[in-house]
Amino acid sequence: MDNLFEKFFTKMTENRQRQFFHQSHPQKGGTLKALLIVMVVFLVVEYFVLIPINLRSPDFIFFLSIELVIFIALRFLFLASFDKANKIMSAIVALLLVYVFAGQLISSPVFFASSYQKQLNVDKNADFYKDNPKVDFQSIPVVDKESAERLGDRKMGEIVDYVSQFEVDNDYVQINYQDKPFRVTTISYSDLIKWFTNHREGLPAYIRVDMVTQESEVVRLEEGMKYSHSDLFFRNIDRHLRIHYPTKMFESPSFEIDDNGHPYWVAPTYTYKIGLFGGKDITGAVLVDAVSGECQYYAIEDVPTWIDRVYPSELLLEQLNNWGKYTHGFFNTIFSQKGVLKPTDGYNYIALNDDVYLYTGLTSVSNDASNVGFALINMRTKEAKYYAISGAEEFSAMSSAEGKVTDLKYTATFPILINAGGEPTYFMSLKDSAGLVKKYAFVSVENYQIVSVGDSVAEAEKAYYALLKDNGKTQVDYDNSELSSVITEIHEVVVNGNSQYYFQLKDSQKIFIAPVSLNAQLPFLKAGDTVTIEYIDDESTSQTVSAITVK
Repeated sequence: MDNLFEKFFTKMTENRQRQFFHQSHPQKGGTLKALLIVMVVFLVVEYFVLIPINLRSPDFIFFLSIELVIFIALRFLFLASFDKANKIMSAIVALLLVYVFAGQLISSPVFFASSYQKQLNVDKNADFYKDNPKVDFQSIPVVDKESAERLGDRKMGEIVDYVSQFEVDNDYVQINYQDKPFRVTTISYSDLIKWFTNHREGLPAYIRVDMVTQESEVVRLEEGMKYSHSDLFFRNIDRHLRIHYPTKMFESPSFEIDDNGHPYWVAPTYTYKIGLFGGKDITGAVLVDAVSGECQYYAIEDVPTWIDRVYPSELLLEQLNNWGKYTHGFFNTIFSQKGVLKPTDGYNYIALNDDVYLYTGLTSVSNDASNVGFALINMRTKEAKYYAISGAEEFSAMSSAEGKVTDLKYTATFPILINAGGEPTYFMSLKDSAGLVKKYAFVSVENYQIVSVGDSVAEAEKAYYALLKDNGKTQVDYDNSELSSVITEIHEVVVNGNSQYYFQLKDSQKIFIAPVSLNAQLPFLKAGDTVTIEYIDDESTSQTVSAITVK
């Protein structure tokens, strides 16, 4: 009985299958219909996902494989037959997937450790003191990204006609603008309705924060920025780039301004230089005018010098990590780990020679809370230098500085490496709970117990030099100057809620800056008063006073 039931069920199933295929006649133009549907799917997905049409892109190959699978399935339905063409395309799908997986495998450091190690050409014989002359403290950045965000948001909130329509992006990219470090960011449309009512004119301004003076400014534009991340449809900067350069592989565009303050987007292009899909590296950049949308591609060696950021920080850190990791091959990183170095967990940016450099320490893989050296990498050219200066790693120095103000509960910014009086030194700002800079600290790289803190950079600097001398550093190189003269002009400036006084003296062409914390009589000074000031002369046109006495 059971056997009869099984035979009956099997025969019925076979009859239904035959009936289905007999009734499913091949449709005329089935291949063309399948192709049109696949093309529509491709265009819709490409509009939103913006995948580069490039066989060197693993994402594109996966996407192409999925499109082929859809095409094969539609042809099968329309033609009611899995014909030879479908079989060939199925084989192509399999080959594409093998191409991706095998390509990623053979491009790994297991096979190309030496190539990965050499991607970043590091000058190991660089001279720290030659490359980093005595720092000009009138151009030293005291504002980090978090503080810049707060300053920019506060300034934006003061402009009533903007704050109701726009909001501030949190990018705050560090650049050099007119030889000074700034952080800049765009504004964006608050929501869809605000975009609808404002997009014709574009974004009317961007925000610029001076990292030295802590002054923030909403820069109004004569003509609004039409192209940005917050714009929709074809004026979205990523979509605009993909339309003009469908085959190029892009890193995320960054916002910059030229020396005239005109806004641009800088979109680095990359390819893989090791194996099929390994060793990502930058090949050039597309410069997009944020107002007009005009695009221009530059090979990496032809990028304009005013552009500061072509190589993304993450890529530079990855290549620096490979440089320190694969010095003695791949298997050394697993077993003996001889000479293996790695970047410390944090990094910062330094302005040198009108370029922006990524700075980070290098430490051994044993995590012994000390650095064996430091690396500076130019973010436009990828020029890299290694300084074999051993000492405390950055987080130990930050803790040491915070220990000086334990009662105030200030937190330290990630330090930058400077040459202070001929000594490698960490400089950092100390922030309160609101993220505003309140004090400044100098910490010796060689001995992080040598730390000075002051209400101004000049005050902390002077105390630091005194500590260096007390600890036997007799070769400290700085010029401590004293000047007594008559004030010819004086003005009060409020920076981040703190009063500072800018004045000139009869016998000097310099502009002197004195924070109100130096002397309670500063608010009462006027032209004609005589003062005696102390300052460390670094030959710049403006000097921060470390002490002032009123006569």
